[in-house]
Amino acid sequence: MGAAVEQLTDEDQMNANASQAIIEGVIVKELKSHPDPRGYFREVVRVTDSFFGQGSFAQWSHSKMAKDVVKAWHYHHVQTDWWYCPIGKIQTVLFDNRPESPTYRLKMVIDMGDSTEFPGAREVCVKIPPGVLHGCKVLSAQAHLFYITSEIYNPSDEGRFPYNSPLVGHDWGDNALTVENDRREIPPTSARKPLK
Repeated sequence: MGAAVEQLTDEDQMNANASQAIIEGVIVKELKSHPDPRGYFREVVRVTDSFFGQGSFAQWSHSKMAKDVVKAWHYHHVQTDWWYCPIGKIQTVLFDNRPESPTYRLKMVIDMGDSTEFPGAREVCVKIPPGVLHGCKVLSAQAHLFYITSEIYNPSDEGRFPYNSPLVGHDWGDNALTVENDRREIPPTSARKPLK
């Protein structure tokens, strides 16, 4: 298990500590770039990475998003996600919604993207375990999110809370672009995988 973090219930304290928070089971892998005059090479995931593990790959997806698009709050009962933003900049927000977790109700905020073009962005791959609510907002003109999932898409495993849900209490700003499904609550029908 990851480092234990004291449970935070005061919203102001959660928000103040958001960027430093460590949610149980979430792993942020810092990526190394190898630049030369032609560009750069960056390795993202190896099957032998401890945060990935053999047999974890089921699907690889790509989402191209326009400025101010917000996709939140999504979660899964079984599926694990690995997110990587190679083009543009996104604000990724994670919220631990697992009552049995030592980091229950903790929130993390990570600005992901290319730091050479977007100061403050981090070149990372983020592992998002089942039960952790996740969302993002595009901070650049456009952004590309590549993500691997441990399961093939299964609508019965996908759950949603509205992007502006008081459960998380995250302010995406007045200009958030959303779709109908990100304004509704949709519970998954699959059984929830317990925290190990």
